[in-house]
This record gives sequence, structure tokens and C-alpha cells, in this order.
Amino acid sequence: MSSSPPGPSGEPLFGSSRRYARDPFRFLSACERAYGSVVQFDLGPLNTYLLTDPADVERVLVSEADQFRKPDFQSDALGDLLGKGLLLSEGQTWRKQRQLANPAFDMGRLMGFADRIVDHHDDLLADWADGAGVDVEQEMTQVTLAVIVDLMLGTDLDDERVRTIRESLVPLGARFEPDPVRFAAPRWLPMPGDGEYDAAVGTMESVIDDIVTERRGTHGDAAADEGPDDLLSILLRAQDRGEQSSRQIRDEVMTMLLAGHDTTALTLTYAWYLLSQHPEAERRVHAEVDEVLGDDRPTIDDVGDLAFVEQVVDESMRLYPPVYTMFREPKSAVELGGYRVPEDAAIMLSQWAMHRSERYWDEPDAFDPDRWDRDVDRPRFAYFPFGGGPRHCIGKHLAKLEAKLILARTAQRYSLEYTGEEGLDLLPSLTMHPRNGMPMRVRER
Repeated sequence: MSSSPPGPSGEPLFGSSRRYARDPFRFLSACERAYGSVVQFDLGPLNTYLLTDPADVERVLVSEADQFRKPDFQSDALGDLLGKGLLLSEGQTWRKQRQLANPAFDMGRLMGFADRIVDHHDDLLADWADGAGVDVEQEMTQVTLAVIVDLMLGTDLDDERVRTIRESLVPLGARFEPDPVRFAAPRWLPMPGDGEYDAAVGTMESVIDDIVTERRGTHGDAAADEGPDDLLSILLRAQDRGEQSSRQIRDEVMTMLLAGHDTTALTLTYAWYLLSQHPEAERRVHAEVDEVLGDDRPTIDDVGDLAFVEQVVDESMRLYPPVYTMFREPKSAVELGGYRVPEDAAIMLSQWAMHRSERYWDEPDAFDPDRWDRDVDRPRFAYFPFGGGPRHCIGKHLAKLEAKLILARTAQRYSLEYTGEEGLDLLPSLTMHPRNGMPMRVRER
């Protein structure tokens, strides 16, 4: 077993972090093409192993998931933001919280929410007008925030709180953009942007405190075990039983508020961009919604018949995965791809690199929704927009349901024309955003 996987040579102190920070998407794709299934490089002092064999990804996420944990380096700023919510918690804490949250995401429960999702989207569409310019990323953020707050937190956000959250997302996201100086600096060293980040966390905590206080006021009998099955109601009842601290509720609500809307909003943002660049695919979406829905609102009974709409959603997440990379850390030294990966290494699993690999996809950079209708023997973890294994995204089914309903409902009435600069400049953060938003022109059909 070799101990030295191939990889790009780095600079003293910075390793490959400056190349990675300039364009992580180009860097990851270049590493996947040039070096194969296991690639080693340094991000500052962080010894990093990029895995691009689906079998290795499956081992890390599924079959040997207990041998890997969320890495320590994610426990500073991200820990300040999300704490021990479902995204970052480990061990028994994670298992308890996941089991507690599962009923809120039960597919039977979610199937009853199609009308509420469409209602929220109709509220958004009421402000659209033929020929108007909109930033589709902001519009999709607004509707997916409304949905997650309603379905999972059991309340509504007024315009001021929506604006407050959206303004806070900017410094929160900026803190996680790759920065070679931050990679190399010790964790305790103050850095530019830390103050804005801390202020944004505090602002978000104030919003959450208000939501929890309002819900606690309408929570009813503290001893009751029955009641609404939204996530916050479940957490409040568990607190009444002495099973949840106020801090744990804060962490779970923060995680849900941020992670619960962002990936769906981005999936829809990139879907509209791709359809605007591929008129034939857009025509087929319009033809399908006309045939399936006519002038009627989409319902849960229609979702299964929107086959091409679903293929567009899946293909959008393949080309522009909102979560473009994720990390794990082995609890002890492990062999992967014929190489020894030490205990303190960072294992990088990159959706971006895997979803655009020529090893697993024909014409990987092409937008081809029909590829999902072809019988291709492709490894399972060549595509993993929601992660996988026991820690797969708990909101996967809600995200897919939202995306199909919102895309179909919009396509009934509108065509969207991209009005930004040619080529899409991507902004890497915790998730992958269009750097300059997504300016589009609304055209009534």
C-alpha cells in the first residue's frame, strides 16, 4: 500500500490553497482529470485527500460511515453558526436529534403540503409583471424561506424579518469563501470580516429568539405529547420533557433556517438559468406543464407526472450542485484507493468534480435532462447532491417536492430570460452561488 497519492505541488506555507481559492471548481476538476481516484494536496496546513472513485465515496458515507466524522477544522466559525445542530453534531447527540426530527420530514406528512408550497409561490408570483427584471436568486430565496419557516418552524416571516435574514446571509457566506491566508493562519488570529460575521450570527440569533418565543407562547399544554408535527413543535415538546436545552433548540432552528432553504433556492436558480440557455428544453417544460396541469394549480397528485420537470431538476443539481464539496475525517488511519490516509487528514468528497467527470458521464459539461431517462449503468455515488448514508440530507424529499412544484407553477405562466453577462461566474462559500446574482427578465407566455 503506497503512502503518497499523486497531486499538485504546493507552495511553502500555503500549499495549494491559493490555486484552490482563485477557482475551486477549476482546481477540483483539474485534479480529478489529472490524478485519478485519490488526490493529495495541502490547503495551508490541512493535509487533504480528494476522493473521486464512487466506491470510495460510498465507503466513507455509507458502508463505513461510523469510521469517519465531521472534521475538526469545521468546528470554529461553522460551529459558532450552527452549533450542534443536525449538520454538525456527532455520535449519540446526532442520533438522538435525527430520530427526534424524522417525523417532521416523513414523506406522508410532506405530501400534504403541496398546496401550502404553491400558496407561498403564488404570493411571490403576484408581484411579477410581464417584462419586469428580477433577481431570480433573491426571488427563490424568498419563497423557499417562506416554505421552510411555515412547514418546519410553524410560523410566518414578515417582510422585515425576511429582509434581515437576507442581509445577514451576505457576511455569513463571505466568512466561508476560500481564503489562503485564513487557511494558513492559526484559528485564534483575528481576521478581516470576523466582526461582520459575528454581528450577522447575533442578528440571526435574535430572529430565532423571536420565532421561538412566539411559538412558545402558542405552544399550549407543556405536558402534551400530541400536537403539530413541525420541527419546532417537536423540539419544544422535547424541551418540556427535559430532553432539549434552549441552546440545542437554537442550533437546530439555525440549521433548519439556513440549510433548509438555501440548497432548494439555488437548485431552482440554476434550473432557470439553464432553461434560459436551452430553449428546446424550456419548450418541453412548458409543453409538459400544459399537458399535465392545464390552467390548474399543481397538486401532489400531479408531481409524479412531471417527469421532464424532475429531469431538469436532477440535471441542474448535477451541473451546479449547491453543495459542491463536503469533508470527512477518519477516526483512525484508513486505506482508500490503495493509499494510507492518516487520522488527522481531511477527506474531501466533491460533488462538483464527480458530477462533471468524463469517467462517469457522457458529455459531462452539457445540459442534457434526457440523460436521466436513459438506461446507463453508472456507479451510485457518481451523483450525490444530498450526500448519502445515515447522514444524507434529511430535507431531500422536501427539497425535491418544492423544486418540482415551484418550477412547474412558474412555467405555467412565465418564460425567464437571462440578462446577465455571458458565462456564469460562481461564488464558492458553504454553498455555490452565482457571484452576481441571477438577473432575469420575466416574460408572460
